[in-house]
Amino acid sequence: MTIIKNLMLPVLATGVILAAGTLAPTAHAAPAKAKFTSDGAVKMPVNWREWVYVGTPLTPNALNGGAAAFPEFHNVYVEPKAYKHFAKTGEWANGTQIVKELVSVRENDNDPNTGASMEVSGQGYFMGEFIGLELTIKDTKRYSDQPGGWAYFSFGHQPQPYNATAEAFPAEACNACHAANAEGDFVFTQFYPVLRAAGK
Repeated sequence: MTIIKNLMLPVLATGVILAAGTLAPTAHAAPAKAKFTSDGAVKMPVNWREWVYVGTPLTPNALNGGAAAFPEFHNVYVEPKAYKHFAKTGEWANGTQIVKELVSVRENDNDPNTGASMEVSGQGYFMGEFIGLELTIKDTKRYSDQPGGWAYFSFGHQPQPYNATAEAFPAEACNACHAANAEGDFVFTQFYPVLRAAGK
């Protein structure tokens, strides 16, 4: 009897035994919570470069009439627990945090027509310096007045150090574009094969 009990301990630690001998699925861990100041501003997340990296879109000025809306590289990271929940369910959990870090296009005798630079690997677009940090949070309770419960923040469009806190943008500044163009739940999953593969 003691042997049977010992063998069952690992099973009991991972789930509940069903009558047929299978395990009930364990609950998904909630995403790590964003931190806020007493007046409601969000604090800059820490260690975001250790989150799940999902991709880097680029729409350079040279390919957009010299005035692209977003001419930088956008390195996008998802908080790990939020990513795991999305991979398991195909849905973004309440509390999801997604970071976008802006990086300039490297300047090195760039072609005036394409904006590309010539590097050892050939002509193309290469990263320069960090120049900004943005964050989006899904929190349907805190941001019940925002479409989908998503709020958007900027810790500065500037070189490091970034600002320590940020206030939410009004819905028309970011949320309206996401609502009109994002493929799933206000997130531009269509631009990130990592997310498309994870969310199935």
